[in-house]
Amino acid sequence: MTIQEVVLERGALTLEEVERVARGGAKVALGPTALACLASSRATLEAALDAGEVLYGVNTGFGSLSQKRVRPPELREIQKNLLRSHASGVGEPLAPEIVRAMQLLLVASLCRGLSGVRPLLAERLVQLLNANVVPIVPSVGSVGASGDLAPLAHAALILIGEGEAWYDGARLDGRTVLSRLGLEPLELEAKEGLALINGTHLMAGIGALALLDIERLFAAALCAAAMSIDACRGTDAFLDDRVHAARGQSGQREVAERLRALIAGSQIVPSHLHDDPRVQDPYSLRCAPQVLGAALDAITFARGIVARELGAVTDNPLVFDESSNTRRVVAAGNFHGMPLAMAFDLLLVALAHVAGISERRVYYILAASDAENRLNPHLSPDPGLHSGLMITQYVAAACCNELVGLATPASVANIPTSAGMEDYNSFGANSALKLRRAIERTRQVVAIELLCAAEALEYQRPLRSGCGVERAHAEVRSVVTKRVADRPPAPDIHAIETLIAHGRFSA
Repeated sequence: MTIQEVVLERGALTLEEVERVARGGAKVALGPTALACLASSRATLEAALDAGEVLYGVNTGFGSLSQKRVRPPELREIQKNLLRSHASGVGEPLAPEIVRAMQLLLVASLCRGLSGVRPLLAERLVQLLNANVVPIVPSVGSVGASGDLAPLAHAALILIGEGEAWYDGARLDGRTVLSRLGLEPLELEAKEGLALINGTHLMAGIGALALLDIERLFAAALCAAAMSIDACRGTDAFLDDRVHAARGQSGQREVAERLRALIAGSQIVPSHLHDDPRVQDPYSLRCAPQVLGAALDAITFARGIVARELGAVTDNPLVFDESSNTRRVVAAGNFHGMPLAMAFDLLLVALAHVAGISERRVYYILAASDAENRLNPHLSPDPGLHSGLMITQYVAAACCNELVGLATPASVANIPTSAGMEDYNSFGANSALKLRRAIERTRQVVAIELLCAAEALEYQRPLRSGCGVERAHAEVRSVVTKRVADRPPAPDIHAIETLIAHGRFSA
């Protein structure tokens, strides 16, 4: 099946469109409105240049060198020099899906007609995307303020026949890549180098993919929580909607509703309504709506931030139609990444709690061995001879410990750059990259809970849980069999983690 083409006009991209291009290899096309906006914006910029206006980054230097004027014969040279000088990243290369997302967001921003670049530049970016040319971009170097300068510069070098990229399974220099595509290196015109490296496209691209991953992960976390409730023979009384209406927190109420739906129809809940000496369940069960609801509110907030960024122009300076204002080219600060950085830092805190409360339920399941729970210690088929799933909780604890460090905000520590001209930075790219790792660790913890809860649910047979929980249990059992003796849990954890990543618990 062909993945639907993404047509760029002036409007915002969706998270799903970013994923289709970045991960699915969907083709990209420039719409007629976008091409018209690009041509009009370029004409406005050239009119301002012809009128002798002093334009930051167009006929001046950059950053703290902005007071240096550039002569007309040097306007092309400075743009090429800008890419070369700013391609200074270090560290492991970014994943291909991140680079493709970044490139897509860059060309989409240019197509909104406020950057003053030629249509040819956008067309060339689209050609490279559609040919699956993936520039090799070091992961460390952006301070997330004057755009993602270093990463974007590495990616842009391919346009001028420099840098390196993956193409057709080989790591090639930029000139060779262009030659194989039948293209000549591009001669950048005034403003175009700057437009290629200004903007929050790396941060926003990571964020778009991360939010889709988090939403799939969160659905799995709800399934795991619901399964644990029945696997431990917990009560569902704390899910009463009246309780959550009294609090008035939207995320909390939604989580309670979704947990009720997953457990609805359970035979296990009514089986221990009487003669059960337990009065309340531990917080990891009873307060799941409050904790996971707070995380859901954070996810909802971050989704709004990223969705708006996918329709934004984060270049500098911006080129406006002359009729709208006497000032045609305006230097400002839309490239600053703080809106994204703060949202990502909040998501990191949210994920730490999604994983943290999940690990506590794992601990509770594996430690339970009383008559009310009907579980063997560590879910061992023969306690003593077999250790069961004891060590999976250790692994979950290790993941949670790492998440504590990842959740330390990057955006609160400022280090000035550019001789003080860029004196307050966001470090949003660091937050975004930490977010990817945090998603992986949280996914692993939730996979461990699903592994343990699915095994614990076997101890409640022949009673059945709710339809939603049973469907989630069937998903786990599609890749992991019931334990009858010790075996390495690592392959089972990985298999469930893959199910989560593919959204198999989202329904």
